[in-house]
Amino acid sequence: MVLLRGVFQFSCFFLLIFVVCCSPPEDHIKCSSKNTDCTITNSYGIFPDRSTCRAAEVAYPSTEEELISIVAKATENKRKMKVATRYSHSIPKLVCPDGEDGLLISTKYLNHVLKIDVEAMTITVESGVTLRQLIDEAAKAELVLPYTPYWWGLTIGGLLSTGAHGSTLRDKGSAVHDYLTELRIISPGGAEDGYAKVRELKDGDQDFNAAKVSLGVLGVISQVTLKLQPMFKRSITYLKKNDSDLGDMVTSFGNEHEFADITWYPSQRKAVYRIDDRVYTNTHGHGHGHGLYDFTPFRATASVELGIVRTTEEVQESLSDAAGKCLGAETVILALETTAYGLSNNGILFTGYPVIGYQNHIQASGTCLDSLNDALITACAWDPRVKGEFFHQTTFSVGLSVAKSFIQDVQKLIELEPKAMCGVELYNGILMRYVKASSAYLGKEEDAIDFDISYYRSKDPLTPRLFEDILEEVEQLALFKYGALPHWGKNRNVAFDGVINKYKNANEFLKVKRVYDPFGLFSSEWTDQVLGLKNSVIIDKEGCALEGLCICSQDIHCAPKKGYYCSPGKVYKDARVCARVTSKMNICEEEQWGSQDFTFGGIKI
Repeated sequence: MVLLRGVFQFSCFFLLIFVVCCSPPEDHIKCSSKNTDCTITNSYGIFPDRSTCRAAEVAYPSTEEELISIVAKATENKRKMKVATRYSHSIPKLVCPDGEDGLLISTKYLNHVLKIDVEAMTITVESGVTLRQLIDEAAKAELVLPYTPYWWGLTIGGLLSTGAHGSTLRDKGSAVHDYLTELRIISPGGAEDGYAKVRELKDGDQDFNAAKVSLGVLGVISQVTLKLQPMFKRSITYLKKNDSDLGDMVTSFGNEHEFADITWYPSQRKAVYRIDDRVYTNTHGHGHGHGLYDFTPFRATASVELGIVRTTEEVQESLSDAAGKCLGAETVILALETTAYGLSNNGILFTGYPVIGYQNHIQASGTCLDSLNDALITACAWDPRVKGEFFHQTTFSVGLSVAKSFIQDVQKLIELEPKAMCGVELYNGILMRYVKASSAYLGKEEDAIDFDISYYRSKDPLTPRLFEDILEEVEQLALFKYGALPHWGKNRNVAFDGVINKYKNANEFLKVKRVYDPFGLFSSEWTDQVLGLKNSVIIDKEGCALEGLCICSQDIHCAPKKGYYCSPGKVYKDARVCARVTSKMNICEEEQWGSQDFTFGGIKI
């Protein structure tokens, strides 16, 4: 999630630094009476299909004993259940229970650090503990979790269930779930179990690799134990270069630096390399080694500014003002570059590279979640209570063996449409993070690089966006030509169509699922579709391709009345995208093939 403000970022930048008061995110679970007749959404206010999920009731256990009792009662009554986290930052519908009698189980108050074993270097926490809380508590014992996501507003149970990760090719890799040593999960049981079964799993146990990334369909994670490391420092330098050799650099750079990542600005033909390595704790440098990372897009932003920037982007979209977007992107990126992307050498000011700081001050941020008052003066940029960012997110992992070819195909697209990615660059470009192959059944299948792309989404689902076709082609290039795996906690529906077939241990996961939850009480229509147990996640209706609910096979899936027709890709000819067609000749060409059937990865559409 790398989100920026737009053309007014530079002028308002110092406002972001000095305005510190903010309002906490609104509870994403709302009930008409106390804990009953409820709706749930995510922190962005809406799911990919724009639905809001209903539940009959929500429960807030604060102890494992209460959690067991809640699961047991629901199991006895054959009620559908889903687990909800404190902030709900996943985009797909993982939290939606089926049926009017559905039960939500919130881990909001399962937020206790249970034990830190300094000698064994482990930490045991309840699943509702946030990443920020874990980092802070471990640091008190001079211990750290080595690799984490960059956003600290995630709960441990949520980030494990969706395979969240940082960036590294070292050790066991960047996925937090691969540093699990123990896990307790509460799943449905029979009458002999009191209708709830407490399963204690350890690394090496038969079902451990199924439970590490579970999508919430095996039960409720109660508590986990993670392996830590002794406190260390990191040294960070950002280096901006032309992207002409990005394809060649992508593998070697990841192997050269422990915490390497790359931010790519395709339309500007630039890439920013994060030279980031572990150093000894007595290393100083600028600021005496007390560096801090407070990533600017994760800071609180004035709601007035957010509204202005969103309005500007809407106007640019309506006028097809690509030049305006490109100018705004240049301003945004300059502001970030000038201020070292939120790094400071002493916790206040940036005085030069390298920035050296302790791991707990460098690895993650998210100060827009801090609450110092109740007035909605400032907020996280995506807070649905204000007029701010509203976006799609396409995030996938491309195998390192084919990453160069994928990057070169995207560069060919940019050569044809040089301004096509300026809209992405308004959201700080494409973040590229390194991930290793995992033993988790639903983890990464091979060493890969993760491409995280955020971009404008219209409030009207039938309104196409500028360069609609280019981003759709990039998405299909990755998923179909290069067999990319989607991030479980992000993406539009098309990324999950048939995805389970990409996992060699999918059948093993489904076997465990049938044992842990034989009645499917923790399943939903959406998770069954994703796991291949029901029909597809694809929704065939007017305009469905604009929202990623389908891949177009006929013009009505796009917006023909607004000049967007279902067309072949420019570089990946098998792609079918919603392209703006400006001449009658092109329209006639589209109509000649528009009624034909097409195939993606062996799937006929």
